Amino acid sequence: MTERRSARETVALVADGSAFTELPAPPGEPGPDGPLRWPGYDASRARAAERTGERESVVCGTARVEGTRAVLIAFEFGFLGGSLGARTGDRLEAAYTYAREHRLPVVALVATGGSRMQEGMVALTQLQRVARQSVLTREAGLPQIAVLRDPTTGGGWATLGAGADVALALPGAQVGFAGSRVRPADADPAAYTAEAQVAAGAADAVVRPGELRRTLGRWLRLLTSPSAEPATPPEPLGARDLPATGWDAVQRARSPRRPRATAYLDAYFTDRLAISGDRCGGTDDGMLCGFGERDGRTVAYAAQTGTATHPAGYRTAARLIRLADRLGIPVLTLVDTPGAANDAEAERQGAGAAIADLFAAVAGARTPVTTLVIGEGGSGGALALAAPGNTWVTPDSYFSVIAPELAAAILKRPAREVEATADRLRVRPQDLVELGVVRGTVGW
Repeated sequence: MTERRSARETVALVADGSAFTELPAPPGEPGPDGPLRWPGYDASRARAAERTGERESVVCGTARVEGTRAVLIAFEFGFLGGSLGARTGDRLEAAYTYAREHRLPVVALVATGGSRMQEGMVALTQLQRVARQSVLTREAGLPQIAVLRDPTTGGGWATLGAGADVALALPGAQVGFAGSRVRPADADPAAYTAEAQVAAGAADAVVRPGELRRTLGRWLRLLTSPSAEPATPPEPLGARDLPATGWDAVQRARSPRRPRATAYLDAYFTDRLAISGDRCGGTDDGMLCGFGERDGRTVAYAAQTGTATHPAGYRTAARLIRLADRLGIPVLTLVDTPGAANDAEAERQGAGAAIADLFAAVAGARTPVTTLVIGEGGSGGALALAAPGNTWVTPDSYFSVIAPELAAAILKRPAREVEATADRLRVRPQDLVELGVVRGTVGW
């Protein structure tokens, strides 16, 4: 279990100096013992206020985080377990409204056990209010970042936490929809942790408290730097000469010595942070996604690493592109895959639907998307990540309707004709330029 801090201690952990300006609480007072007239509810609230010094379970205000001004929403778990009631909803709605009016990102420092029992369905419906405010803020093109503290469960996780654009978690924090008192008796407690949620693709990273301010500051800087200019394709890091034959192109792209996505990203960006997971229960190490700084401006990236891409990888890339599109950030994609994963598990995980969703995300993006093929461009599993009209290739790459070996098999040609098939498919960089399917070869 991670160390528990109060709302104001957590604000102090992330805010620059002591400059936190609290937003005024919305006017009005709850009726006697709340909307259900729950016996003793007023007394419980009074004890919580005396114990914590707060009048509600959230503290909202503005502060700078590593120089970037943001609206901070900090939950006070000591106040009735950080639970959401009607007055909590009032404060949250006011905070989101202020963020939109002043064009500020929202950082939610979440620690909650869920909805408040003493307010019944009135409390539960606050989740709809929060969801509406989150949607309006998303439509306004403002980023939302969640920090998952201990615990983050129930409706708070299912709205402010899991609904954020980027979800960071403190080590060992209890994170899950089901709180500890409502889970099956035989439930594995390890499944309800920050680390498990990252592994399942529901959160992006675990961040130690001592690194939280700097990490939040980097994220805020990257996500609040829109640009209308498209990303420039990276310079080639490998071979500079063009291949003589189609089979030469295939062999060069498959060489273990050829530079891969990580080398290109390291050379291209001065700083970058990754998002992880498809928010549907999956991750794929073969698809690297995130935001980086290039020449003082932010560029989003989705990069294949040379392996077969799994459905979770395509969904993560689609998530990245849609987020960048909402924030007005240009996108760079790096294509390098022999093709989409084609095993039975990939089919069960919805390979076709995931690829279709990525095609749609690229096609629908209003922000400029730039693509560089840095290795293998295998069939639709590669094309889904490619920008129509703005795709480039490196000299040691190829792009093909399908791998030459598989093309020969489909056409019922013997193995000895694989190399000739590669030539006939016209997969070389110079062939692709001549065919008009790419804009050019970088470095030429």
